[in-house]
Amino acid sequence: MRFATPLVPGRLDRRYKRFLSDIVLDTGEEVTAHCPNPGSMLGLDAPGTRVWLERTDDPRKKLDWGWRLVELDSGLVTIDTGLANRVVGEALRTGAVPALAGAGTVRAEVKFGTASRVDFCLGGDTFVEVKSVTLSRQPGLAEFPDSVTRRGTTHLQELTEVARTGRRAVMLYLVQRTDCAAMTLAADIDSAYARAWQAARAAGVEMLCHRAAITPAAITLGPACTVLDPDTVK
Repeated sequence: MRFATPLVPGRLDRRYKRFLSDIVLDTGEEVTAHCPNPGSMLGLDAPGTRVWLERTDDPRKKLDWGWRLVELDSGLVTIDTGLANRVVGEALRTGAVPALAGAGTVRAEVKFGTASRVDFCLGGDTFVEVKSVTLSRQPGLAEFPDSVTRRGTTHLQELTEVARTGRRAVMLYLVQRTDCAAMTLAADIDSAYARAWQAARAAGVEMLCHRAAITPAAITLGPACTVLDPDTVK
């Protein structure tokens, strides 16, 4: 997935009202950018942090700028959670997810059950949900979630029901950081999600994880990452 326009660097002044951020570009210009991340962004929104913005000329958007990346000493982080599905969708359609290659035609946002949608359905009987992972509190280890996610818990429960019918159910975590090789659950942040995760895994839901390959020009699917049981992580 390539960015529509070249990203522009700057420094974060502040993030506020969850979806707004004031940023000083390297040119000295001060702009307000949309922050496309509803989570806590723990460790990613400190004033002075180096960031990368994308400019848009879309008249439907209220702001001319969108915040896309954070640049840390350890690497780049994608803070736009909405990009995860685009990256994974491209990878699924080109067979770049080895565990899911050959699973069949890829369809997005498919209805299933009584009132639910799954991120991707492959071949009619493989259901895939995608989550964007940006939190890291230990070097090399990513964690999900960074705040309580009732919606995420619901998704796990729905996948659990899919698995119990004998169909294939997959939770795919995209670590949108270049500095992590493994991920686990932040059970101290959302214990309900952790319990739902354990139940889902026991029911046969597959837990896959890949790291994103991130540059200021593009984001693509990178190598697989180890998924660690939170009970084994100190």
